[in-house]
Amino acid sequence: MSAEPTSTLHNFDPTPLIDRLERAEHALPAMARIASEADAKWKPAPSDRFPSGAWSILEICCHMLYEETEDFRTRLRLTQEDPAAPWPGWDPEGHAVRERYNEQSLPVVLDAWVRERKATVRWLRELVGSGRADWFVAYNHPRVGPVRAGVLLVGWAAHDALHLRQISKRLFELAERDGKGPGFETDYAGKWGA
Repeated sequence: MSAEPTSTLHNFDPTPLIDRLERAEHALPAMARIASEADAKWKPAPSDRFPSGAWSILEICCHMLYEETEDFRTRLRLTQEDPAAPWPGWDPEGHAVRERYNEQSLPVVLDAWVRERKATVRWLRELVGSGRADWFVAYNHPRVGPVRAGVLLVGWAAHDALHLRQISKRLFELAERDGKGPGFETDYAGKWGA
């Protein structure tokens, strides 16, 4: 298999990804608000994979806020401005415990996330519009090696999708929980397999 021509490699349009990031500012709150405030704090029972239980919808939303401000936007900005500058530490699990994610207020977290996402989209559009965006510039990560700015942008949109799927799974599990008492199964809806 031959390598792709350089012209194809450098033909990257970030617009569809930025557009998706912008539209997610409606999707995340809409999905999260399907659950009541109490249900948004519900967690599945602990398992081998998740000894303390998988994250609740509220914890997922708190994580999204953390990632918006402390991970993707910060690291992409640093990579664009000074790819040699060290990235800040990253500890999503520890942050969730220290900040007591499941004790937060869902409306407050969602409002903060929407505000930060709007700031993100505004910054990205200004970066692209200024002609300063370099999606091929890379930060040399000490563990994984070079991480290009374009990888961060693509990862950001994919991260949204992964957590929207995770919220969807919690909503499915809530239906299972609520039907379990009287013995009503979710089979009629179909098996969870997404």
